[in-house]
Amino acid sequence: MFLQLLIGLSAAVAYGVIGVGMMVLGYILVDLATPGKLSELIWVHRNPNAALLLVSGLTGVGIILTTAIAASSNDLVAGLIGTLAYGLLGLILMSVSFLLIDAFTPGKLGDELSAPQVHPGTWVSAGAHVVIATIIAAAIW
Repeated sequence: MFLQLLIGLSAAVAYGVIGVGMMVLGYILVDLATPGKLSELIWVHRNPNAALLLVSGLTGVGIILTTAIAASSNDLVAGLIGTLAYGLLGLILMSVSFLLIDAFTPGKLGDELSAPQVHPGTWVSAGAHVVIATIIAAAIW
């Protein structure tokens, strides 16, 4: 029983490391999309647009990773590789959706993310993040 607990804890740590890594990568991608430093926009200037986009990206990553972990077999290595692969796919597709929305709408969405008032385009992009994550999660299952 103690060995099973140790194996389970080790797996949780490994999946947790992947999850933290994916969240950090997601943060970096949102930071690249916004003019200025994301940390200052959110924590100093209390910018709701930047916070909403970051939250939707982190939520999307969480949806994808949780589904990938739940659907993984008892093969830890295959489960970790699948979780990493699906997480990266989700981040790539969420980034592409941001770029597509930006390309097909007037102005620069990245500039709107630093505006002090909530911009409707941020909600559209945030919604796209969650929808993409949900689609990937359904494909995993």
